Amino acid sequence: MTRSTSAHFPRRAVLRTVGAASAAAGLAWAAPSVASAASRRVPGELRPGGAFDRFVAEQAAADAFSGTVLLAHRGRPVLSRAYGMAEKGAGLPNRPGTVFSLASVTKCFTGLAVAQLAARGALAFRDRLGTYVGGLPDAIAAVTIHHLLTHTSGVGRPALGGGRPPTWDGVEETVRGTLDIIRATPPQFTPGTRFGYSNDGYWLLGALVTQVSGQSYYDYVRRHVFAPAGMTHTDFLTKPQVLGRTDVARPYWTQPSGERIDFTTTPLLGHIGGPDAGAYSTAPDLLRFAGALHDGTLLDPAYVGLITSAKVPVPPRPGTPSGEREFAAYGFHEFLSGGRSLHGHPGSGPGTATCLDVHADTDWVAIVLGNYDTGVRDIVAEARATITRYA
Repeated sequence: MTRSTSAHFPRRAVLRTVGAASAAAGLAWAAPSVASAASRRVPGELRPGGAFDRFVAEQAAADAFSGTVLLAHRGRPVLSRAYGMAEKGAGLPNRPGTVFSLASVTKCFTGLAVAQLAARGALAFRDRLGTYVGGLPDAIAAVTIHHLLTHTSGVGRPALGGGRPPTWDGVEETVRGTLDIIRATPPQFTPGTRFGYSNDGYWLLGALVTQVSGQSYYDYVRRHVFAPAGMTHTDFLTKPQVLGRTDVARPYWTQPSGERIDFTTTPLLGHIGGPDAGAYSTAPDLLRFAGALHDGTLLDPAYVGLITSAKVPVPPRPGTPSGEREFAAYGFHEFLSGGRSLHGHPGSGPGTATCLDVHADTDWVAIVLGNYDTGVRDIVAEARATITRYA
């Protein structure tokens, strides 16, 4: 399977702030397409007012989607929209620069951090975790870094499992408490025998980054991913920060009755998220990340091809379009859609649904960040279908 690793995301263009103009009484915000030679090659279906734009508007009008959508070609924004409310009680609308919980899109940063250390010769993907991280039961120490990155380790709790609400109120306490639970959890299967999505496996990769780099996982990613990529509105936010800021979208969790409640008002919101799902960011910052990933700023292009290419088949998710195939890579997933390849990662959680898609062969990036846990899957499918059909 081949892919382009050429850098078609101009950093100067990517780092421009996406302008915004209000529309629809402040409930929908729009940034116009960027005038350039490249824009003349943008199909009408992907431009403002085109088929995809109309589809997103319909989803928002039906209250199935709340959040932001950004399409970019060669690093330049083509379509930027925001719908719904960031905080309903305060009357704050979502805007193109609103900060959202990324959920599992965070795994891209974790996989990249591990790859950076591998590129420096500080570790090897085939190495056992216990080579670097001490205090682990033998069954966990024996899994390889490759197993953890590809969700084939068998380590940790089921991804959708329950458990007690978190009670930790500090960063170090959260990390220590989570790792203690993982150490005490028996493996679900023999490493390498099958795919089993594991958030806990990525907490262990965070511990690996900490041990090898000598920095906390959070500080390492801030210094070696967010900062060089120019992601000035991206961070691992604590609960007090989420509650205290007006630019962060509140996640509205859909109940069985159909009612949506603010997830931050429940005891289930932890003090801080982890290497599996703890980052918060904006759509423009994720575009900067895609550009920095592919122009060599963050990683050598050969390693970018390695971490974004298929390693292990992923069983179809509910609602997966017919003919689409998904594969786990190293922090990223690769998708075959419409006869073309793309890479990135989806994310989901109570009141959160996100997706980063990088179409490297046609130089398109599609970003969808939602603060409902509904609507995003259909928008992502429509974006993939439209880009692979017309771009």
